[in-house]
Amino acid sequence: MDPLVRLRDAHSKGIIPDDVYDLTIKRFPITVEGINRIEKASGIRYPVAYVEPSLILTAPSSNSYQFGILFARTIPVMFEEKFQVVIQISAPLVAYGLKGTIHAILAHEFLHFLELMRKISKMELLSDEISGNLFENVYSDETRLFEPRVVFKDRTLLNHITKKFPSGFRDYKLEDKVMKFWADRNLPKANISLDENTVKLSAESLSKIKLDPAFISKINSLEEKSSKIRKKRLY
Repeated sequence: MDPLVRLRDAHSKGIIPDDVYDLTIKRFPITVEGINRIEKASGIRYPVAYVEPSLILTAPSSNSYQFGILFARTIPVMFEEKFQVVIQISAPLVAYGLKGTIHAILAHEFLHFLELMRKISKMELLSDEISGNLFENVYSDETRLFEPRVVFKDRTLLNHITKKFPSGFRDYKLEDKVMKFWADRNLPKANISLDENTVKLSAESLSKIKLDPAFISKINSLEEKSSKIRKKRLY
């Protein structure tokens, strides 16, 4: 899959102007570098990722006047009876985010991916819905299972994550840039209500998912090490 196919299509249709398109293309190697860095630091392949040519806005409910920006999302999908996890990266993040911010957000979505795969491997999904509140939230780390320092063997990357996600992601400078150079220019936006944004996976579909035993073994090891760190904090 070409990660830039949707961006190229939007540009060819005149939806994305030349200056924004050129900037996003120019800065996309930072994203590729981040993905390669995460794979090297974790020893696990990054999920399929693509650039979404829209600003993703989200609200707690459809009736809420508050909103946040989702710079990336971890999306589980069933396509032709095959399960896949896709990381959606917003074009505004690629165009206007600092390198450390981009890498931190990519790493954070990777942790969501690991958590999703852990739940599937242990059949811990209690209903037929994977809620957006769990996997497409506004970067809350309060219930994170996997400890970054267990997953990533990269001190600089860990510093980026720690600084960007102390208790939930906020980057006011990035948000201001995105509002000025994207939202105020009336470039594409998508509004998502987290309490409605769910992906349905039936019990039958879940039972058909086949995971690589080596991958599951790796996840189990990371889970055990993360659990030990959390217990040390408690005592």
